[in-house]
Amino acid sequence: MFVPVTETTEAVADSLHQAAHGGGDFAQLIHHVQDSHELELPFLTIDLPHLPPFTVAGITFDMSITKHVVFLWVAAVVLCVIAVTAARQNARRDAPHGLGNLVDAMIMFLRDEVVLPNMGKNGLQYMPYLLTTFSLILLMNLFGLVPFGASATGNVNVTAGLAIIAFVMIQASSIKAQGVKHYLAHLTGGVHWGLWIIMIPIEILGLFTKPFALCIRLFANMIGGHLVLVSLIGLIFIFKNYFIAVAPAGFVVAINFLELFVAVLQAYIFTMLTSLFMGLGMPAETHSAESHGH
Repeated sequence: MFVPVTETTEAVADSLHQAAHGGGDFAQLIHHVQDSHELELPFLTIDLPHLPPFTVAGITFDMSITKHVVFLWVAAVVLCVIAVTAARQNARRDAPHGLGNLVDAMIMFLRDEVVLPNMGKNGLQYMPYLLTTFSLILLMNLFGLVPFGASATGNVNVTAGLAIIAFVMIQASSIKAQGVKHYLAHLTGGVHWGLWIIMIPIEILGLFTKPFALCIRLFANMIGGHLVLVSLIGLIFIFKNYFIAVAPAGFVVAINFLELFVAVLQAYIFTMLTSLFMGLGMPAETHSAESHGH
């Protein structure tokens, strides 16, 4: 039986009011997207250690272990297990097989489609960093689609940490390729010294906008997908109607498959842009020679 329009409107208003004040089923759904000091497992909730905050230079730091931290560690452990297992399998065989073949294919893809086109042959020395970045981000993204799991990349602190590491690698690769003198010279933009007062601040600002864009892009895409899923499921609790539940449930299944694609895509984009920014600071001759070689 359909609920009258007036009753449905009142139910929606009541549910939204409860959600706004931290109550109701919809608020519980939002809680699953947010970070917390609890780890929810089937039939069990584990309270994570809460450490006392401390203050340094007027800034308060809270180093407590949260749900996103746990799944960041889990992703790191799983990555280590996969890497070690694949390495041992490939060492015992003449040709890659099984998991080793999958890892080998991913390495070849990053080398041929990301590193060499953007950085040239000199970029091969940074393959371990780029491969680790891609694999770790991919695992963290996928854990957000697992029941009772959480996506650590949906936390801006995690993406900021990844962006800071990328910033260090971008500057370090540029200094190594150009030398300190040429690296500092490029901050002038090649203009007359009278314009340095304008150009140098702009160039320095540009150094930070690249990692900032990496941070926000990854965070926004991952948290955005989860919020869409929560919003669709929330329609069921807001309308409280079996007929309404059919459409959101179907959309949730479809978007979950889309999220699988987004998880891989965002890991690729973060890695590709990082390699591109690193390649911009390397000599152009390397890229030209590599392009002619292909």
